[in-house]
Amino acid sequence: MPREQGEPSPRKPWLWHVVLLDDQEHSYDYVIRMVQELFGTSAARASQIAATVDEHGRAIVMTTHQELAELKREQILAYGRDPQLSSSTGSMQAVIEPAE
Repeated sequence: MPREQGEPSPRKPWLWHVVLLDDQEHSYDYVIRMVQELFGTSAARASQIAATVDEHGRAIVMTTHQELAELKREQILAYGRDPQLSSSTGSMQAVIEPAE
């Protein structure tokens, strides 16, 4: 349906959150190591993210433009299993969500 003249165009979100989702297949060490390697965070910030994921089931790891958010989500999904846990079958899950 065409827009009426003068009607504002729908806004596409400019910023997106990369959200790490909790599971029982990855250790704190894995999360800390992954976040440090993929996002260049300090050990303290990575530990805080690991604790947030554990406590709340999810944590925002980064807020950025959509293209970089998609890349970072794909890097999380491709990071691989946790070698410390035999129950770990693959990478952690992550999604991107519009920042509001």
